[in-house]
Amino acid sequence: MKEAVLSAAPPLAGANGERMALIAALPLFAGLSDDDVAAVAERAVLRRYDAGDVVFHAGDGGESCFIVASGVVRAVREHPSGRAISLSHFHAGEVFGVSSLFDAQPRAATLEAVEPSELVAIGGADMRLLMRERPEFAFALSAALAARLRALGERLARQAFQSVQGRVAATLLQLVDAAGGQGEDAVIVTLRQADLAKLAGASRESASRFLASIERAGVITQGRGRLTIHDAGALEAYVY
Repeated sequence: MKEAVLSAAPPLAGANGERMALIAALPLFAGLSDDDVAAVAERAVLRRYDAGDVVFHAGDGGESCFIVASGVVRAVREHPSGRAISLSHFHAGEVFGVSSLFDAQPRAATLEAVEPSELVAIGGADMRLLMRERPEFAFALSAALAARLRALGERLARQAFQSVQGRVAATLLQLVDAAGGQGEDAVIVTLRQADLAKLAGASRESASRFLASIERAGVITQGRGRLTIHDAGALEAYVY
């Protein structure tokens, strides 16, 4: 099957200089020289997705790698029974779809936009060429994958040792970090309550009770499909 990104969303308009500015601002490419950024921009395709649009489906072929320029996308796995599980959410600056660069296996999950999002797509052949010719780029990609594995390990440890409150609070803090928060300003996280529960390894009912309790305390405000975190520091008291 063809990868949905090739036809589902039109390329963004803009000169190469605009693409370079966007790419240079992404953490994955921080520290690269102007020549390196230009090389990436020449090979990058910028795509825009509306909320609910699918970037690619589980089982699709394709070996493109994606970096989130803006917005949020989520990885979803579906069971034959019809039950869907949210595996992770990717925010601005995060990369996904990397494993297919190396093993040419079908996509393991469906990726869909949670909100209007812009993605930078780089084809597998171009990505491997960049890694061979520009070691700094290969190092940056390796660092991103190492961070992903570290986050996965921390998530598994939380699910094994922490209480439901601790897991949900730690997941919220991770989402605040991904959104560039942790300051005094409120941070809005686009996430359904059921997805938060799945990310935290908790039942929806137990996560809902905890969210209701910290909402009464003024730590968060719940809305339709989103959470507003007013006091991220207060969440740390639940994490151990």
